[in-house]
Amino acid sequence: MALLDPADGNPTLAPASAGAFLAAAPAASRSKYHPPMPIGNDGVTRRDFLNGVAIAIVAGVAPVSLFASREAAAAYPPADTGFRGSQPGSYDVAHGMRDGTRYDIGRIRATETFDLVVAGAGLSGLAAASYWHARRPRARILILDNHPDFGGHALRNEFRVDDRLLLSYGGSESLQSPETLWSENAKAFIAGLGVDLARFESAFDRKLYPSLGLSRGIFFAREAFGVDKLVTGDPMRMVADDIPPDRMNARSVEAFVADFPLPEASRAKLVAMWTSKRDPLAGKTIEEKDAYLERISYRDWLIRHWGLDETAADVFYGRTLDFFAVGTDAVSARDAFDTGYPGFLGAGIARSEEAEKEMDEPYIHHFPDGNASLARLMVRKLVPGVGPGSTMEDIVTSTFDYDRLDRAGSGVRIRLDSTVVAARNRDGGVDLGYVRDGKLVRVRSGAAILAGYHMMVPYIMPSLPKRQRDAQAANVKAPLVYVKVAVRNWKPWVARGVHEISNPMGFHSRIKLDYPVSMGGYRFARGPDEPIVIHMVHVPVVRGSGIDLRTRLRAARAQLYAMPFETFERNARDELTRILGPGGFDANRDIVAITVNRWGHGYSYSGSTLDDKEGDDEKIPALARKRAGRVAFANADANWEPYAHAAIDQGRRAVDELLGKPAGKPSK
Repeated sequence: MALLDPADGNPTLAPASAGAFLAAAPAASRSKYHPPMPIGNDGVTRRDFLNGVAIAIVAGVAPVSLFASREAAAAYPPADTGFRGSQPGSYDVAHGMRDGTRYDIGRIRATETFDLVVAGAGLSGLAAASYWHARRPRARILILDNHPDFGGHALRNEFRVDDRLLLSYGGSESLQSPETLWSENAKAFIAGLGVDLARFESAFDRKLYPSLGLSRGIFFAREAFGVDKLVTGDPMRMVADDIPPDRMNARSVEAFVADFPLPEASRAKLVAMWTSKRDPLAGKTIEEKDAYLERISYRDWLIRHWGLDETAADVFYGRTLDFFAVGTDAVSARDAFDTGYPGFLGAGIARSEEAEKEMDEPYIHHFPDGNASLARLMVRKLVPGVGPGSTMEDIVTSTFDYDRLDRAGSGVRIRLDSTVVAARNRDGGVDLGYVRDGKLVRVRSGAAILAGYHMMVPYIMPSLPKRQRDAQAANVKAPLVYVKVAVRNWKPWVARGVHEISNPMGFHSRIKLDYPVSMGGYRFARGPDEPIVIHMVHVPVVRGSGIDLRTRLRAARAQLYAMPFETFERNARDELTRILGPGGFDANRDIVAITVNRWGHGYSYSGSTLDDKEGDDEKIPALARKRAGRVAFANADANWEPYAHAAIDQGRRAVDELLGKPAGKPSK
C-alpha cells in the first residue's frame, strides 16, 4: 500500500510542493548535477494520453498491445507502460489526507465482515495473509491495496517485441544473499511456495556477457567532466555481484584510470587511493577507526584523506545511488568499505563476517520478473484459479485472471485501487475504512495488519500514542526510479564492449542489460540480435552539507514528483544515444517501449550513522511496530530494511502477535 506523507507523518511541517521544498533549502543543497533534460521538438514520437496518464511511448512501430486502452491495462496491469509504481491515481487519496482530508467511518455502516483485513498487497502483506491462511484455512481474508496491481515494490513489467515476450522487474528485484541474510523462517516460507534456491544456479546465465568479452564501464558525461567518454574494463567489485571475479573482463586499476578524462595529477591520486596501502588513520586504534569511518562520508574520505578534488571525487558520486539511494556524500565511509569501495587497503580494518559473506555470495537468485514471481506465487496459492500452474517454473509465464482476485465467496480476496484511510480498534475486532472509486467504504474484521508504508499510519490511526506515531513517521523512505527500455537488439552494447555502465554524474546513474535468466517457458536473449530490456536507474538527489538525511530524502521526493514522464523519456533517449551511438544505437529505430517505475517511497529507511549521533535510531523500529489492540504492523519498514526477507519476517511476526506463536517448526 504505497501512500505519500506530508513530511513523513510529522504534522508540524505543512505540505509543500517540490519548488517550495527546494526553495526552502540552503542554496548549496540544490543539486547542480543530474539535471532534467529540457523537452523539445527533436523528432521524439508523441505518446498517447488518456485522462492525463501516459500509457504508451513508441519509437518506430510498436506492438498493438502497447497501445492498450486504460480498461485493458487495468484488466492486465503488468503489460501497462508509461508511469507505473507511484503512478497518477494511486496516491491521490493519500495526498488528500496529507493535505488535511479526514475520513469519518463512524457515519457509515460496515458493508462486509472478515476475519482478517490486510492493508497492503506487497510482499509483506501477502506473506502475512499466507501465514494467517496456513494457520486458519477457513478464515475470510481481505487484502486491500491502492495500486492497480499487487506486489507492492515487487512489480512485474511485460513487453512484447514482435512475437517475443520480454519480462523485467519494476522494483524489488532479487532474493539477495539468502544464505547470509535470510532467516530460517523466510527460507522455509519460500520453500513452501515451491522455490528451490539451487534452481537459480542454472537459470541465471553468469557466462553470457563475459563470453562476449563485455565488461563494466564508467560513462563520463560532458556536463560534469567536459567530454562524453565511455571507459571500459572497470575492476571494481561490488557487494552481491552477479559476475564471477574471474570473468569480469576487467583491466588493471592503472590502465583503467589512465583513460579517465581527468588531469594527470587527479588520475595519479585516484590510482594511489585505489592501490596504496598507506593508512590515513595511522595512530588510531581499530575501535577509533571504526567510529571515525561511521561518522565521515565516503566523499569526504576521498577528499580529506586522499586529496581528490571535487571533480575526481565525482567519479564515485552516483555509484552508490542504486544500492543506497543516496550519493557518496550521504554514505558513511564504513558502509562504503563494507560494500566494496576502494581507499581502505592500508586502514587495517576488516569487514564483519556477515559483510564478507555477503560480498562473496553471488547475486543470482532472480526470477525473470524479479520478486514479482514471489508475489505471484503467494497470490496463486491464496486465490485458487487466478492463474494456471503450480511450480516456480510455470509461475513465470502464468497469465493471471485479475477478475478472480476479488470474487464474492472466495476465502481470500484481493481488492486493488483501494486506499486504506482509517483503522480503529473496537470490542472484539477492528473497523477499517478505505476509498475506492471516490467512495468511502467501511469493513469490519476480527483483526487487521497494516502492511503499508509506516509513515502513513499516523493518519490511518491517529489514536496511537504520539511516541509510536512519531516512530512510524521517522521511516522516511528513499525515492528511486527503475526505467525499463525495451529494444530490438543489443548489438551496440557488444560493439562498445560493455554490459553495465556506471554514470556517476548523469541522470541515470546505472544503465545495464537485464539479468540473463531463463526459467520455465521463458527464454532470455541468447545473442545480441535478439530483443532485450535495458535497466536504467534514476535517483533524485539533493546535495549539501548541514542537511540531515531525512530532509534530503523529502526534498528529493518532491523533486521526483515534479518530473513529467517526458523528462524520463528524453533522458533515456539522450543518454543511450550518447553512450551507445558510437556502437550503432539509433533511438528512433531501436526503442520499442519505455516503462517508468516511479517509487516516491522506495527503500525503507535504514538509519544513518552520519546523522544519528546518539544511536537513537536503533530504538525506533521496535516502537513503531508495537501491536495496538487487534492491529499489528508489518512491511519491511517494521525492521528498517529494504529487503524481501525482512518483509516476509515482519509479516510472520505480525501474525504471531495476533494469533500467538505456533508450536514446533516455522510455518511454511
